[in-house]
Amino acid sequence: MSMNDRPANVTPSILWLLASPIGRAARQPYWLGFVLVWAVSGIALRMWFKSLDPNVPMAFEDVVGFADSNPLFPFLFFALQWVELALVIKRCQDIGISGFSALLILIPGVNVIAVLVFGLLPSSSGPNRYGPLPNSYFRRKT
Repeated sequence: MSMNDRPANVTPSILWLLASPIGRAARQPYWLGFVLVWAVSGIALRMWFKSLDPNVPMAFEDVVGFADSNPLFPFLFFALQWVELALVIKRCQDIGISGFSALLILIPGVNVIAVLVFGLLPSSSGPNRYGPLPNSYFRRKT
């Protein structure tokens, strides 16, 4: 069966964009997804900063204090890390490279460069092994 004969979903949902590592994501939804992640992270960090004691210097703050300020923060940041990874995997696949390249975002220092590079590279033209078009994925035949 050729790639053009495979059934495809070319109108995936927002849940697919943010949670699934399957398929291809073009630059625009990739950046919009990251804007959402960064906005949620910024709101959470602002909530944490507001909860800090102004008499304690920032040098004495640590991860335990961050987690104690709101027990849901670690779960939120784990979920946001998954969303980032899913976005980068789909973006890598849209470029035409393996989604394993997305693991670069887990390396401190390299992660910012990887997010920028993957977000700036153009999509591969036409279908590739990950989907027929950007913002799509192949479906299994039922």
